[in-house]
Amino acid sequence: MTDPVSRTILLLDIERFSDRDDVEQAYLRRMLYDITDRALEAAGIDETLRLRADRGDSVMELIEASAPVTALLRSLLTEVPAQLRTVNRMASRSAQIRLRGVVATGWVAVDEHDGWVGSDLNHACRLLDAQVLRAALRERSDDFVLCVSDPLYAGVVRHDHTGIPEAEFHAVTVDSKNGPLKAWLYGPVPAVAAGEDHGDTGEGEASGGSGDRPTPRVPPQSGPAPDRGAPAPGPVFGGAVTIGGGTVRGEQNNVTGNHIGGDFTIGRKGGGRGEGV
Repeated sequence: MTDPVSRTILLLDIERFSDRDDVEQAYLRRMLYDITDRALEAAGIDETLRLRADRGDSVMELIEASAPVTALLRSLLTEVPAQLRTVNRMASRSAQIRLRGVVATGWVAVDEHDGWVGSDLNHACRLLDAQVLRAALRERSDDFVLCVSDPLYAGVVRHDHTGIPEAEFHAVTVDSKNGPLKAWLYGPVPAVAAGEDHGDTGEGEASGGSGDRPTPRVPPQSGPAPDRGAPAPGPVFGGAVTIGGGTVRGEQNNVTGNHIGGDFTIGRKGGGRGEGV
């Protein structure tokens, strides 16, 4: 295995690839690689600075650290959407191509089987497969959605370089078997994914989880009782009221706040034990 080297990691994945037949899949793969090549060429990153791995419905690129990440991000935010619009305008409904993308930085080594090894690469792959990224693509009319890793955001995006609007990137938290991964989604966070695997750290979210699935939602178990307001006023009695026997005269207020006016009787008539006061 080679020594780990610092690389920019680019991942692009085709939405609903497995839903297509063999002819459509072959076409989509050609479009994916063509769009990737055009985007990297537009960023000034030629083939000598890239190492590609084929993953069927996705492409993985290891890019030399000397290549400017700002140019890559600008190209992904402009060139890729433009290429997708051009391709899809001429394609049938079954051949429409929509992409999820992730850009990350980290240390990667290549083993004796030409496999790529590194925890930073694993984290980037989990971001690519995150439900928040899938939901964002489903909810948007655009054909491309992009997420960047937290280290890349801190080192590049947050400085608001030209063509990379920092305000358009929103923090999300992806749950994984190795713990939560913070990342930054370009564009609005999808409402359908709220509280599942991104950015929701408030009450009602259970800690932990199984595998890469979102942790279950649970209702809050404590907190102040809701204010139900004052009790509704009771009936108001006027004139003489007889209940059983004895009589009470004058206005009275009972323990529940009911106002009683006039005369009424309690107990038995005729001055027995129940005669009122």
